[in-house]
Amino acid sequence: MNPDDPINRPPNLLSRRSFLLAAVATSASGFGVPATFGSDKSGSKAPVVGAGEHRYEVIHDWGTLPDSHVYGNTHGVCQDAQRRVYIKHTVGTGARCEDAVVVFDERGRFMRSWGPEFKGGAHGLQLHREGGTEYLYLCDTRRRFAVKTTLEGEEVLRFPFPGGDGLYARENEYCPTNVAIAPDGTVFVADGYGKSYVHRYTAGGQYLDSFAGAGKEPGCTSCPHGLLVDCRGPEPVLVVADRGNRRLQYFSLDGKHLRFVTEELRAPCHFDQRGSVLLVPDLESRVTLLDANNQLITHLGDGGHYRGLRDQSRDRFKPGQFVAPHGAIFDRDGNIFVVEWVEVGRVTKLRKLS
Repeated sequence: MNPDDPINRPPNLLSRRSFLLAAVATSASGFGVPATFGSDKSGSKAPVVGAGEHRYEVIHDWGTLPDSHVYGNTHGVCQDAQRRVYIKHTVGTGARCEDAVVVFDERGRFMRSWGPEFKGGAHGLQLHREGGTEYLYLCDTRRRFAVKTTLEGEEVLRFPFPGGDGLYARENEYCPTNVAIAPDGTVFVADGYGKSYVHRYTAGGQYLDSFAGAGKEPGCTSCPHGLLVDCRGPEPVLVVADRGNRRLQYFSLDGKHLRFVTEELRAPCHFDQRGSVLLVPDLESRVTLLDANNQLITHLGDGGHYRGLRDQSRDRFKPGQFVAPHGAIFDRDGNIFVVEWVEVGRVTKLRKLS
């Protein structure tokens, strides 16, 4: 079974509360369907998704790759202070260049690529500013490690295998998926495709301890696929995309369970935040925005479910709908970039309209 496909049942049916929330949002915004279409500057029709103050024009297949590059599954995305957009992918069949990280300017023009060592295992991608310098944190699920690099791909630090506490019988039981960094520099690494632990390291890469582990009860996780240090409240806390349990789970920064978020989620993958808004790419065909209290603002591009579609050709994808969102970020202007777990790779820009 592909590690990005842990769910073997259809998506949750909307509760009455979910239905009413969606109805109010669409009524207030004047939209009675998930996506509408309007003319862009070229005169062609572009889908529009969202509601109220959160409406976006959908620009699928954003960015122009050179002929030598072929996307595999697109897994990670981030943007640096110079507005350059980084896409991490597994590298597709027939690519002459096997670099797994491609870099575009803000207009979608290809700039450079690097990282052939991540081919086939490219996964989590997180950008973090430390002092006056930006770094990337990357996970590789084939080679089973997490690393810190410069923006050009030069390795700065490799986080050691967290085996000192006897949590793993073998190193191949460990399979990290994403990284988050706390304000004090503490680094959290999620073992999403391994034994469902979350590991803590110092900023210098020294292993500290681990928490969570496989299970459904409070404090345990099932595929902790993504992580974010949520700074929207009075104190920073760690939010985990507890994907196999179809929920978000909050922990203190020392690993104590705090609470769950279960409403309006199917298979949450990862996070970003802008102001009070939490952005949640959901593998089951939509992107979700939550407010400061983790109440639904709106779902974007709800395609229903990816089964039978994610390995199809690009022309089978419906405009304005997502197939399998795996990563997403807000850019510096409040637009959203979404990358999807589809065999042909897909990068979508949601251009903010209001």
